[in-house]
Amino acid sequence: MHQNIVKNWVKHLDFTILDILCLEVAFLTSYFIRNGFPRGGFDEQYQNMVWAIIFVGLLAVFFLNSYEDIICRGYVIELKQTLFHCAFVSVGLIVWMFIFKESSSYSRMVVLSMYPVSVCYMIVVRLAWKRVLRIRIRGRKEKRKVMIISTSARIEDTIDGLLQPYRDYQLIACALYDTTDQIGKAIKYVPVVAGKDSIIKYIQNNVIDEVFIDLPGQEKEAERLMGIFVSMGLVTHVNLAKFTARVENKRIQRFANFMVLSSSMKFATPRQLFFKRMLDIIGALVGLVVTGVAFLVFAPIIKKQSPGPVFFSQERGGRNGRRFQIYKFRTMYPDAEERKKELMAQNKMSGFMFKMDNDPRIFPIGHFLRKSSIDELPQFWNVLKGDMSLVGTRPPTVDEYEQYEVRHRKRLAMRPGLTGMWQVSGRSDIVDFEEVVALDAKYITEWTLSLDLKIIWKTVLIVLGQKGAV
Repeated sequence: MHQNIVKNWVKHLDFTILDILCLEVAFLTSYFIRNGFPRGGFDEQYQNMVWAIIFVGLLAVFFLNSYEDIICRGYVIELKQTLFHCAFVSVGLIVWMFIFKESSSYSRMVVLSMYPVSVCYMIVVRLAWKRVLRIRIRGRKEKRKVMIISTSARIEDTIDGLLQPYRDYQLIACALYDTTDQIGKAIKYVPVVAGKDSIIKYIQNNVIDEVFIDLPGQEKEAERLMGIFVSMGLVTHVNLAKFTARVENKRIQRFANFMVLSSSMKFATPRQLFFKRMLDIIGALVGLVVTGVAFLVFAPIIKKQSPGPVFFSQERGGRNGRRFQIYKFRTMYPDAEERKKELMAQNKMSGFMFKMDNDPRIFPIGHFLRKSSIDELPQFWNVLKGDMSLVGTRPPTVDEYEQYEVRHRKRLAMRPGLTGMWQVSGRSDIVDFEEVVALDAKYITEWTLSLDLKIIWKTVLIVLGQKGAV
């Protein structure tokens, strides 16, 4: 799933708020210089000026496009933009005073001195906040991992165009579509990892979030690749050329120095992703309290029936193949993984998942923990950490993931979840892995916050009724 590109005024809401605060403080400073501190409060007309500054400040943001490339631009350009922005506000306030016939009610000294004061405040605050954001971007551990597909003649220019300062993505690999001679080498510090015939194999075995395709003159081939990668759950960008209407769910947007045609299984706005994460955090905190209570009750029973650790941890495949440790209350004997190979003949699932009736590896209390889904409670810690979400797709084991075919990878396009569409669709009755993949793909393409809430509610009803458990 891809976070949709938003307009500058929404994307840089932080700068909008800071600029308006600077304008308000500049107005108060100018007023104090001229009139001193008002003991009886501001006159009514000056109180109205506070609201006028907010209104005119927002107009400046809409009409001037003041925040385009604000993180990357230098001091001189920033000063120029600040001068224009504050001049627009000052002129706007003068026009406002004449429209409402309030010009005689205000001191010219206050209005005129507000311009240089606001410039000084705004440039200092903008530069300071930009420095904070740049430090955050540089220190961000989790960046989108981008693979480039281009030709030997284009690859250096493509990399140069993508190597933007303070980017929130990482160029981790490139594939040359016209040669295999450079595999194993690096071009501008980006390793060449594949040729035309080995691109998909590389993506299958490595963590890739997005693919950037730059194949000028090969629009049909680029379109074919886009269809393959989107079906794998990857966000795909194509350097703009002529494309037919067969490419679905597409956006034209800017990616570094390029105008691209982007496609993904699902586009989400920052607001949607923010509320999904807030839902995860709140749900995880509540869930961890319940987990603590369950630990006090069941930990002694687990230790008595099967000596060993109370918790079970296992490496799983997360979003786009990222590995993480999942946590559960242990329900099986310590040698369960070794015995799994002996029991594969009794696997009732068709595909890359394992499930059997009356699994002999489960000790007595483990059956109750599984039937009631209490064994899943420690995964709230994974949700709080950000490895998982409350609602998503089931995280596969590493051996399952390594057997995936191209069409199966799409189910990893989102963070895995504690529950999901598969779980609330009768998980005990579904024995075909292809049906699981179809349900996961349906969830990703149709995802909304209301769908998450609906699945959570259905999950609660299922757990309380102890239906559909593994």
